Amino acid sequence: MSKVNIGLRQANRLAQMSPKAQLGFIAEGLPLIRDSAFGFWSAAQALQGHSREREVLEGFAEEEAAKGLILMDIVRCPSALMKDRLTPMLSWFYNHLARMIYANAASWKPVDTKQLQEYVDTARRTHYLEGNMGEYILPNWEEYRRESQLYVDIAAFENGDPVWSAPVVHDGVSIGDWPPPSLQLVEALHQLGLTTEAGLQATSETWGTVTFQDKEGFEDIRKILERLLARAIAESLPLETAEEKHVQTLYRLWQIPMYLLDLKRLPVSLEELKRHQEAMLWAEAGY
Repeated sequence: MSKVNIGLRQANRLAQMSPKAQLGFIAEGLPLIRDSAFGFWSAAQALQGHSREREVLEGFAEEEAAKGLILMDIVRCPSALMKDRLTPMLSWFYNHLARMIYANAASWKPVDTKQLQEYVDTARRTHYLEGNMGEYILPNWEEYRRESQLYVDIAAFENGDPVWSAPVVHDGVSIGDWPPPSLQLVEALHQLGLTTEAGLQATSETWGTVTFQDKEGFEDIRKILERLLARAIAESLPLETAEEKHVQTLYRLWQIPMYLLDLKRLPVSLEELKRHQEAMLWAEAGY
């Protein structure tokens, strides 16, 4: 019996398009993603007296912006890698943890691609230890923060006893009314004309000259951005509203491409956590 593949969640269809058609389709969607992200953000700012609801909308805004950044990494991916990497990247489009990693990564400062994977590995662990001696075993923070804000749920911790979990306020997404890095970056890309079809073509051809897989870092990014921005100006891509701050945003916040990184949840066993707990306890005791 054939499966009816109709409705939403069809991003995998990009894999069936030619490279030119992909760029055209992505160019059509990026302004929609930007508008959606800033729509959530604007609505959140109107909820000053409702901290939990405000944080939920801010989180939605960051995840929407991250979808745009994932698409931009598809554009930045060298053509020789697309056959193997397009499907995993398209799966990130629908994965909450991958989107939150992308949003947070806009403010990370790894020295190279290898260290960026190490940062990602920390962020994708299913569980981690908290406390001076690692006495608490906690679930992945980003997933827990998201779910615990949204829903009433039944939770269990190390003692195994079930408890009710009411929606909580974590107060950790925004700094005043200033948009977070992921939204600033999406806006800068828009203002500089890099989300248009011509802008995406320039982005693809410029970034595709370097494969970010190990020691490539921000010096490589600086050189690429210099060439990309020079081409954008030569082709009159920036909007009339573009400013120097948008250029600086690219240099500050556009992360090393993550197309070769592993963003899947990283399972952590109870045995591994216990071993780390014991090591932390002995270290605290001075042994």
